[in-house]
Amino acid sequence: MFTGAPQRAGRPERPSAAAVGQDDHDVITRIVDISAATGREGTAVHNNRARAACGILAWLLVVLSATAAIAPAAADPPGQTADPATLAAELVAAEQALRNPGTAQPTRVAAARRQQTTYRTLGRHSDWAAAVRTRIPAALIGVYDRNVDARRHLTALGESEVKNSLPAWRIIAPAPANELLGYYRAAEAATGVAWTYLAAINLVETGFGRIDGVSVAAAQGPMQFLPSTFAAYGNGGDIHAPRDAIMAAGRLLAANGFASDPDRAVFAYNHSDDYVRAVGDYAAVLAADPAAFTGYYLWDIYYRTTAGDVLLPIGYSATERIPVEQYLASHPR
Repeated sequence: MFTGAPQRAGRPERPSAAAVGQDDHDVITRIVDISAATGREGTAVHNNRARAACGILAWLLVVLSATAAIAPAAADPPGQTADPATLAAELVAAEQALRNPGTAQPTRVAAARRQQTTYRTLGRHSDWAAAVRTRIPAALIGVYDRNVDARRHLTALGESEVKNSLPAWRIIAPAPANELLGYYRAAEAATGVAWTYLAAINLVETGFGRIDGVSVAAAQGPMQFLPSTFAAYGNGGDIHAPRDAIMAAGRLLAANGFASDPDRAVFAYNHSDDYVRAVGDYAAVLAADPAAFTGYYLWDIYYRTTAGDVLLPIGYSATERIPVEQYLASHPR
């Protein structure tokens, strides 16, 4: 587990991963605590409550209905080149494909993978990121900056401990994207918490529910609640049910002052400024362009190890940690 992240008061650490950026893979301690954050100055992340236009949402539902069943990836995506021109061209092509409603589903999946792996790479190489940025068109520069910044902060959360073994997790298919969008919207209507923040937290915590982790501290479900905390905010629901968990997250954030200070509320969810920044970045991208959800939803789960990023496909299952070299011997990249 990552021992460098801030801990909730009185809570033990547990293994976890920010799922796509989640760092789905750089291990982060994320235990949802009902205690409010105090004595902390908020950072300058805006309260992104922008609503998507009806036409955009209708398109999203059509596009995402095709992603209800996602085939597990068979291998780690190819390594990234250090050439700024190539990285920029590939990233721009991926971003544009993901925003085009006419993109075929296999192309969309490939574009999301390229988008994810490129941002993961750039989040660790500030020199590359600066060079690539000069080649990003103005229409995508805000998207680029937010995604690179999110990756830097998620990498910082996991940088103190890179593992030589893989986690005791199950990787499962997420709920259908259109269902998740409906849950975020319902929670926003009920609690006043922007759907973009709920989606961003769901992304960072478990890759929209892909990560089913074994937790020594008993945090559970797609939004990673302790049972005691879920009892306070879950209204008798099921901690593992996406709708119930998302609604509970909305209630927790609202109770911690989201309306006046989203950063403070997110800090109460996870006592880490890096976590707050990453969630705020992804929420800002979604607020500016809800179509960005189509890419995030398709991101894979990677785990950062001494052998590099290792893809954990849907169907991965381990009840105890696995030496990374042993796993790679039977699952070559």
